[in-house]
Amino acid sequence: MVESARLSLHVPEPAVRPGGHPDFSNVKIAKAGSVPRPEVDVASEDIRDLAYSIIRVLNRDGEAVGPWAGSLTDEELLTGLRNMMKLRAFDARMLMAQRQGKTSFYMQHLGEEAVSCAFRKALQKGDMNFPTYRQAGLLIADDYPMVEMMNQIYSNESDPLRGRQLPIMYSSKEHGFFTISGNLATQYVQAVGWAMASAIKNDSRIAAAWIGDGSTAESDFHSALVFASTYKAPVILNIVNNQWAISTFQGIARGGSGTFAARGLGFGIPALRVDGNDYLAVHAVARWAAERARRNLGPTLIEYVTYRVGAHSTSDDPSAYRPKTESEAWPLGDPVLRLKKHLIVRGVWSEERHTQAEAEILDEVIEAQRQAEGHGTLHDGGKPSVRDIFEGVYAEMPPHIRRQRQKAGY
Repeated sequence: MVESARLSLHVPEPAVRPGGHPDFSNVKIAKAGSVPRPEVDVASEDIRDLAYSIIRVLNRDGEAVGPWAGSLTDEELLTGLRNMMKLRAFDARMLMAQRQGKTSFYMQHLGEEAVSCAFRKALQKGDMNFPTYRQAGLLIADDYPMVEMMNQIYSNESDPLRGRQLPIMYSSKEHGFFTISGNLATQYVQAVGWAMASAIKNDSRIAAAWIGDGSTAESDFHSALVFASTYKAPVILNIVNNQWAISTFQGIARGGSGTFAARGLGFGIPALRVDGNDYLAVHAVARWAAERARRNLGPTLIEYVTYRVGAHSTSDDPSAYRPKTESEAWPLGDPVLRLKKHLIVRGVWSEERHTQAEAEILDEVIEAQRQAEGHGTLHDGGKPSVRDIFEGVYAEMPPHIRRQRQKAGY
């Protein structure tokens, strides 16, 4: 009898460890403007290549080129730049506040600002996002008050959630921001269900699901794709591939699929990859997917190729699992600097105006922080009352039920 070869388990490993030289040779970057823009009613099998390429609009010279360009005016781009700068300044102040012991926990967006800030501008009032903890740009870009965000982070007496969520887990129905779930990936299938409900009611609103590369390994992600594809739910399925989960590189969750976008192909869902650090490209792709959903053409899966510059959270030390200089080697650059360069090339921005805007935005963020820190803690001077604990947890008892209970002696 021939002896069989011994089996061995394959465990993916990052190309480089701490102390090594950063290597992004595996990130195949298409030339800006080279990826075609298909009609929104295209079949998924006809754009299979888009799940393996990267849609880009801004070239190295800061020019907007190709078929995906032209979706935004100069004024809209200037607003987008200010939103990203505001999110970056907000991050810096809140990170500092956590280090000073003013809040227990914080998660920043450094390097990923274009993804959420640009995407929000492709949605309409009433649409609903089901975000993760790194999409605060959805709120910033929709003019949600920064002081309200800080009140929630500090869990102070003006916290709109009354201390019932972890810091940075915001919620605002008015701004289309479903409360963040700490149980990773559960929001994905919830977004699909919300979109299905909108379709059942013959409504016009669409949903957007958000997930990180690491969480795509969760079963909720795959369940969401089954329901979205089967019922053609009006939902945009977003995957933010920032190269790293909490401490594991993206190859663990990606497995052998090649790209995260390719996961959609097996479900018959049109799938695209986009340069997540290109504000113009993110907006153009998001608007394309939103139009598909509104025309009742079903879901679209989008992978945003970006990079998490900072730590996963204030509880994380990335130097333990990746080279310290890796962010500097990231080939798709900085989203703020790239949009700034484009606007300068167009003649509507300058270094001087950018410096002035930075100062103005910082003053705005500091003023919001001053106001938030002026509020007391949620229960200054004593224990919370029973009303504090249960307010907003249970619905008011319907009058007829109350009468029945009273009649029965309860």
